[in-house]
Amino acid sequence: MFRILATFALICAFLQVAPLANAATDEEQNSDHPGNVVIEWNRTLLAIVRTPGAQPATVHSTRNFAILHAAIYDAVNSIEPKFSPYFARLPDVPRSASKIAAADKVAHDVLVSLYPAFQASLDTELEQDLALLPDNERKAQGIVVGRAVASQLLAARSADGANITPPPYVPGTEPGDYQLTPPNFAPADFTQWPQVTPFALQQPDEFRPGPPPALTSAVYTRVFNEVKSLGFINSTTRTAEQTEIGKFWNGNIQDFWNEIAQIAALDRHLNLEQSARLF
Repeated sequence: MFRILATFALICAFLQVAPLANAATDEEQNSDHPGNVVIEWNRTLLAIVRTPGAQPATVHSTRNFAILHAAIYDAVNSIEPKFSPYFARLPDVPRSASKIAAADKVAHDVLVSLYPAFQASLDTELEQDLALLPDNERKAQGIVVGRAVASQLLAARSADGANITPPPYVPGTEPGDYQLTPPNFAPADFTQWPQVTPFALQQPDEFRPGPPPALTSAVYTRVFNEVKSLGFINSTTRTAEQTEIGKFWNGNIQDFWNEIAQIAALDRHLNLEQSARLF
C-alpha cells in the first residue's frame, strides 16, 4: 500500500508543477499526428497484456511497462536534454531530430522485442505513425535515436533475472508461515522476483517495511480479527464502499495505474516531453 500511495503522490506532485494547459511543442503543433504518442503506445501495451496468453506467465507486466516508458523518456530527452537520463546516453544527438519519430520508433522496437508474436501489428502501427510525419532528415534522425535507445535499454534488461525459471515455493510448517489459499490452492507467482534487478532502487530491500507483529501480540490478534470480519463473504461489518474498494484492488492494479496516468495526461493537456516524464 505504501508503494501505491507513494506512486499516487508522485503523480500528483508532477501534475502540480505542470501547467493546466501546456502548449505543444512546435513539432507537435505542425504534425499531422492525431494524438499523444506516449499514450498511444501505452494503450497498445495495455491491449497486448490484456490479450489472453500474450504476457509470459512468469514475467510481471510491470517490468515491460517500465522498459517501454523508460525507453520513450530517454529517447525524447536525448534530443533535447532537460532532465537527467534514466539510462541511455547517446553521443552527438542532433537537436533537429524528430522527438515524435524517436518516441514511435523506440516504443515499437521495445514492444517487438518483448512481444515478438505481435510484430505484424506493431510494424503496421509504426508505419502509420511515421507516415504522418514529413519525410525529411528530422524524421530519419529521430528513427536513429529511437533505435539506439531501444537497443541500450533492452540490452541492459536482458539479464535482469526476470526470465529465469521461478523456484518452487514450499510452504513452511511453523505458525505464521504463508500457506497456499483456497479455493484453488494455486502455487505462488513470481518467486524469482526478489532477484530481479530493480529499476529505481539501489537494492530490492531498500525500503522494505519491518516484520509483522508477533503472533502472540494483541496487535496481531486485533488485525487478524479485523481481516476476518471485513473479509468474510457475507460480512455484516464491511460497508458497501469497502466492498467496492476490495473489488477494485483485486484487479490488475498496474493496468489501472497506467490508465489513471493516461487520464491525468489528457486532462492536463501534457505535451510529448511532459507525458514521457510522467509515465
